[in-house]
Amino acid sequence: MNELTFSNAQRAHVLTGALPYIRRYTGRIVVVKYGGNAMVSPELRAQVMEDIVLLWLVGVKVVLVHGGGPEISEMMERLGKKPEFVDGLRVTDKETVDIVQMVLCGKVNKTLVSLLALQGGKAMGISGMDGGLIRAKKKNPRLGYVGSITAVNIDPVMDLLEKGYIPVISTLGCDEEGNAYNINGDTAAAYIAGALGADRLILMTDIAGVLRDKDDPASLIPELTIAQAVTLFDEKIIAGGMIPKVECCIDAIHRGVGSAIIMDGRVPHSILMELLTDEGAGTMVVRDREEQEK
Repeated sequence: MNELTFSNAQRAHVLTGALPYIRRYTGRIVVVKYGGNAMVSPELRAQVMEDIVLLWLVGVKVVLVHGGGPEISEMMERLGKKPEFVDGLRVTDKETVDIVQMVLCGKVNKTLVSLLALQGGKAMGISGMDGGLIRAKKKNPRLGYVGSITAVNIDPVMDLLEKGYIPVISTLGCDEEGNAYNINGDTAAAYIAGALGADRLILMTDIAGVLRDKDDPASLIPELTIAQAVTLFDEKIIAGGMIPKVECCIDAIHRGVGSAIIMDGRVPHSILMELLTDEGAGTMVVRDREEQEK
């Protein structure tokens, strides 16, 4: 149904249908980890910003955590430096971490803040280095300045939320000596969501979610308890790049997040589909039933 045939009555029906979900999330914190093709495509990027501003306007406290891998690789190549990866993690020497800091904290972060403003949102861009938000240490000497998170100071994010801003966070951290570290975006989002006691963590990816058959999109598993996820690890159904994403969801729940969703960011308005409809989107990871009943 296109916009020309969508009547005012139908629009009103859609809006009233969303009302119970708006009530459910108004005043709650939702953390969105944003990256992948939804970030590269200008059309999808605009739709994600629309979704976030709409949620913000109806009172949802949205925190946007972003990566920027393709932009970092593009800048490295422009500067004559070849990107190198080990087990999916970017090898980050001193020159590379400077590039990461320039691209993530500068171009990518401020572009997202500007796009949110164009949609009518009030956003503020910060990095994990600001206010001691993310403390880190070297993860593996082979990887250089790739960090493991040692502590999170959530006060800067809470201050922005209390003042009505949408915090936009780039995922760098620093140690006590001021060294900058490149932090995995999903991991940073899980830690931040846990420290905030967020109601939801949304990980936007380039696939539909957890598939029982990796070659069949129709085999999407809409919901997993932690125990069920562990079984799927053992059965090799959750494999490859999906392993760390599901692990991040489980970690977030252990840290106090209500539930975590892995969704396909390539689907237009997937965030609104997840939060404001019965249908949902992607795979939701939830606590085990025994924990839910406590």
